[in-house]
Amino acid sequence: MKLLKTISLILLISSSACMTASNKEKAKAETPNILFIAIDDMNDWTGFLGGHPQAMTPNMDKLAAKGVNFINAHCSAPGCSPSRNALLYGVEPFNSGLYPFYEHAIHEQLMERYTTLPRLLKENGYNTYGAGKIHHGNKGDEREWSDFFELQNSRKQFREGAGYQVGNSKKNSFRPTVNADEEHVDHQVASYGIEVLKEEHKKPFFLAVGLVKPHLPFDCPERFFNALPDDIEAPAILADDLKDIPTEGNSFRRAGDDKRFKKDKAWEDVRRAYLACISWTDYNVGRVLDALEASPYADNTVVVLWSDHGFHLGEKMSFKKFTLWEEATRVPFIIYDGRNKTHQGAQIYKPAVSLINIYRTLADLSGIEVPAYVDGESLVPVLENTDTELSKPTITSWGRGNYAVRTGEWRYIRYFDGTEELYNHQSDANEWHNLANDSQYQSKKEELAARLPKQDTETIQEYISPWSVYGVDKEKWKSKK
Repeated sequence: MKLLKTISLILLISSSACMTASNKEKAKAETPNILFIAIDDMNDWTGFLGGHPQAMTPNMDKLAAKGVNFINAHCSAPGCSPSRNALLYGVEPFNSGLYPFYEHAIHEQLMERYTTLPRLLKENGYNTYGAGKIHHGNKGDEREWSDFFELQNSRKQFREGAGYQVGNSKKNSFRPTVNADEEHVDHQVASYGIEVLKEEHKKPFFLAVGLVKPHLPFDCPERFFNALPDDIEAPAILADDLKDIPTEGNSFRRAGDDKRFKKDKAWEDVRRAYLACISWTDYNVGRVLDALEASPYADNTVVVLWSDHGFHLGEKMSFKKFTLWEEATRVPFIIYDGRNKTHQGAQIYKPAVSLINIYRTLADLSGIEVPAYVDGESLVPVLENTDTELSKPTITSWGRGNYAVRTGEWRYIRYFDGTEELYNHQSDANEWHNLANDSQYQSKKEELAARLPKQDTETIQEYISPWSVYGVDKEKWKSKK
């Protein structure tokens, strides 16, 4: 009898050990790979967001149709550096003090204060691979990356007599190139991603593919220019749109560009080049997505596609980003979880959502605890049910004290000097009519103002780019611009 009990106990312990090992293997198998596609300066001129009727983005449209398309997504700041700092460190500008642009050297001190998203994943069992523009720049840090791709720069060659250029400016160029695809940065970045997906991975991987177009200059292979119609439609523009805009908001505009393009009758060339660059980016996104689909990792990979901010193409007589209006803050944002077969297919999330939530979302999907300071909230409940409501506000900052709050129906802006803007997106999607001084909307203003930051951190002074300082600190840095 004792022998029988002993044998039973041994079998029970053995069975328990096997179950534990099995559960661990199951948990390990369910840890997702992550394909993280970062796009620079892309607004809603895509098929899946419907921002321009002539946009051609079949690959991103296909991804949006498989995953969750966040059609009301917004950046934390309308500029590359502060937007990416917020997303990758997981901290809003008003909590970090990182409102403007910074030189790359700022990251050494930030690394001592915070843990970036790729570093968090690397320290918790992931192999991390990066290429292109992930942070503001294309440099890799071994604390974050298992491997980071080194770009090979080639001299651009342009189709003679085609497109538009401001003088001899390399940045203000809107021209078709005749280089081989392989000589373009984004093609190299996508190719690196494809090679990583072809490798055998024994650990979960985080693959960050940073595509720089449609950032200036708007140059890309000529076939993407040629694919567009002869006549490019202009966005809706109201001639007297600026009459109800406060001084601080008006100061954000790059009015000189708008005036130059009008004088040169070049706006159509500029918009054509922007659309061509978007199609070029879509092509490279498609190359990477096709490689994922052909790989053994298709069913265990979460794809996250996002842009760091939007872009004005003449709306409010503005060019570029750097405003708190819809054109500059709204971004493409898609999450597709290849593991979740029951929640796939044309899911649209309409409420406002911030990119600040990406950090917590990917950590949650990976089963990793985030540092206590991380802002935002996990979007995993939204991925399971797009009727889920988020509890935290969607806020965009541009300079200390300048903030926009976006909801499903409203945009409220308050500048550091107390001036305001208020737009009802149900009746005024173009934000042409500022309702802030209309007494019948006082209660709505108060409701939205209650969502603004209760306090904001002082701007970090080191490694700052003075031209990008706005808000409370603008006068202080004006002499240094």
